[in-house]
Amino acid sequence: MTSLYDLPLKTIEDQPATLGDYRGKVLLVVNVASKCGLTKQYAGLEALYRAKQDAGLEVLGFPANNFKEQEPGSNAEIASFCSTEYDVTFPLFSKISVAGNAVHPLYQALVNAQPVATGEGPMRDRLKSLDIKVNPAPGVLWNFEKFLIGRDGRVVGRFAPDVEADDPRLVEAVDAALAG
Repeated sequence: MTSLYDLPLKTIEDQPATLGDYRGKVLLVVNVASKCGLTKQYAGLEALYRAKQDAGLEVLGFPANNFKEQEPGSNAEIASFCSTEYDVTFPLFSKISVAGNAVHPLYQALVNAQPVATGEGPMRDRLKSLDIKVNPAPGVLWNFEKFLIGRDGRVVGRFAPDVEADDPRLVEAVDAALAG
């Protein structure tokens, strides 16, 4: 069986990579977008990364254009935006699909491992009330959904898009994974 560590990825600079490059670390995998109402979460993710990187946390950003085309830019444009607007220093990867028929194998595996998100519900209801077609559960709901992977490579948590980086539920899960 292929592990999450073995799935082929590309960095935002189009270099080959895998999650195996971060083996032994706690990983927070986030599908990100530059033109979303949640884009300001970059600041919180960067703050969490800076606060916990020395303890073994890596925040990994995966740009995706699946939701209302809120990540239209090229990899170079995305990298520039993240650096200029939010001083992002955590690793970013090449744009991928996190929903639909072309969903990347990483996201298929993440969703299969953790089909329910902490905090699920309020944002789904809000999107529906705005007549926005939502990805059916257990698929990724929207931009900035977060998957937490423990040091052993197992998915130990999933958080709804509107659960921000400083939310106590997320911080407690990250701290527990770092301690484990």
